[in-house]
Amino acid sequence: MTKVIAALVAICSVVAAAVFSGSPPVVARDPRPNVLLVLTDDQTLDTIASGPPAMPWLQSQLADPLGHWLWFPRAVASTPLCCPSRSTILTGRYDTQTGVRTNDDGPNLDDTNTLPVWLHDAGYTTGLVGKYLNVYPWGREPFIPPGWDRWFAKENADESTAYYDYDVVDEGIVRHHGDAPSDYATDVLGAQALRFVQGAPAERPWFLYFTPNAPHLPWVPAPAHTGAFDGLEPPFPDLATMNDVRGKPGYVRDLPAKTEADRQAYIQDDRNERAMLLSVDAWFHQIVDAIAARGELDNTVIVFMGDNGYTLGLHRLDGKRYPYTPSVRVPFAIRTPWTQASTVADPVSNVDVAGTIAALAGATPGLEQMGVDLGPAIRGDPLPSRPGVFLDWGGDAYAPAWQGVLTRGATYIRNADGFRELYRAGDTWQVHNIADVARARDSARRHRALLASLSAEAQG
Repeated sequence: MTKVIAALVAICSVVAAAVFSGSPPVVARDPRPNVLLVLTDDQTLDTIASGPPAMPWLQSQLADPLGHWLWFPRAVASTPLCCPSRSTILTGRYDTQTGVRTNDDGPNLDDTNTLPVWLHDAGYTTGLVGKYLNVYPWGREPFIPPGWDRWFAKENADESTAYYDYDVVDEGIVRHHGDAPSDYATDVLGAQALRFVQGAPAERPWFLYFTPNAPHLPWVPAPAHTGAFDGLEPPFPDLATMNDVRGKPGYVRDLPAKTEADRQAYIQDDRNERAMLLSVDAWFHQIVDAIAARGELDNTVIVFMGDNGYTLGLHRLDGKRYPYTPSVRVPFAIRTPWTQASTVADPVSNVDVAGTIAALAGATPGLEQMGVDLGPAIRGDPLPSRPGVFLDWGGDAYAPAWQGVLTRGATYIRNADGFRELYRAGDTWQVHNIADVARARDSARRHRALLASLSAEAQG
């Protein structure tokens, strides 16, 4: 006991000496982890684990058996469209609950009750750099939604301003970027994200939401990367497979067949997408290096994902909104300081992100979470049992409404007209609908019951 008292006296003496000598007191850093969330726009799943790599630094990290990256090959966007997906990421709620069901519905989001608000209230320094929700600021005066300490949000007037000749709301002030090579949007946004990490207060944990436009169309690579993948033959279906619409609902069967010229144009779009991702990858690398330079890599969780996929001609379809792999499946990986690299085969969803980050931060969500906490996987433990993840689309002029469920072994879809589809996980191009095949009757029944259950939950 005497030794303990003596030690306490010694510590008090040191502190007192520091105070009376005018030295600043030592402030202990909050032990909660920083969180970096990197969200790409319309990135197709086939751009990861590709050769040559579209994201060489990230791919090297994912391939390192001694690294700390978890790869989730069965990850989905619950609603495969930008604005609904981003609203789900920020709330942990499906589009049926956020009210954001199309790209025009951004104003419906209650921005007073979102992930950045929960984190800010819990003591985090928060920052958004990049795209917020589609068509922000919706004709209003530029504004900063609640919860953000740093706000550098690119306006999204239309696709012609995706990479050049655009405005950014920088802390409430509109700044214009023109058409010089230095104005390329990914580089401007990447530099601001890097600056946020370098300048974040050392005594508080931080949350950065870095969300570049890339690789959303129009597919315009940075000048340094133009043509980087010309000559590449990406993994693409042949023309017969692209036009195979047997077993598809009527709205798909009625689409005009694609031509070989269409297919070659899609292949060039795919090449340009990959070239655009080189810029994202380079900035991602710099940001992570900056975290390491601050000595914080061992206390930072990094989440990388796409907001939805993109269909390039398969089933005669273009774009998003569709229940098939190119639209709903997204690249998704998490770097965790606390476990070694592994692949997590469980289905996961963008609806899981907000609650997972809030739990890591010790923050209390202001909304009931509709996803699951991925924390066990981040800590190296198995995820709780989960039979599948919910998918849905509310319908518009491009595609009628549908609902679906993705499990470890299959994807099941119920279209608005009642037409059903079931595809085994090994059916890469999803051309064999077995919903009404006798040998798959039990599987179809189980998936139908699961979808009914998940749909009821999603409706609240």
